[in-house]
Amino acid sequence: MAENESNEPSDRLLPEERALLERYQAGDDSAFEELILPFETAIFNFGLRMCGNREDAQDVLQETFINAMRYLKGFRGEAKLRNWLFRIASSVCQKKHRRSKFAPEKEISLTQFYDDGDGPEELDVADERRLPDAEVLGSELGQRLNEAIEGLPKKYRVVLILRDIEGLSAKEVAEILDMSVPAVKSRLHRARLFVRQQLQPYLSGRPVS
Repeated sequence: MAENESNEPSDRLLPEERALLERYQAGDDSAFEELILPFETAIFNFGLRMCGNREDAQDVLQETFINAMRYLKGFRGEAKLRNWLFRIASSVCQKKHRRSKFAPEKEISLTQFYDDGDGPEELDVADERRLPDAEVLGSELGQRLNEAIEGLPKKYRVVLILRDIEGLSAKEVAEILDMSVPAVKSRLHRARLFVRQQLQPYLSGRPVS
């Protein structure tokens, strides 16, 4: 693993991002907007999928940018800027969920998707069959897909969103969520199975209750 890490560039920023970051760190506050605004839609949509409503998504966006403004002064570019922002947004979502009076006391379990002999985080799978994008599907099926994703426990939902919707690699998701790659693949595998199970009645032509 150390060998793979040594082959990666220590600076993962694009040249234009590096220039803007240096301007901001030198005291040019106007550079912040140029640096961060390209990711506004992605962070808002992430918050929307994680929280389920636009008001909370807007809060996630604002808190993410406030935290980014604070921590960018010490950011060295050791992660892609997009991934760094997703890490902040994920943390904001977790804190928001814990603070919410509407947070469920207990989320559903996905234990029915464990393979024999596999514990909650032990399954290492290589299922690369990404879920279809809701926009590619018809409007009704796309709505079913979004509802199925919203039905996932948050620890599975965030992995599915980052991997299948945002298109990040398993390694990038692991870095963002501070998890091992096998744990990411395990949660992703179960999340995909759950979502496919929810869509199966519709896909097979039977009415969905």
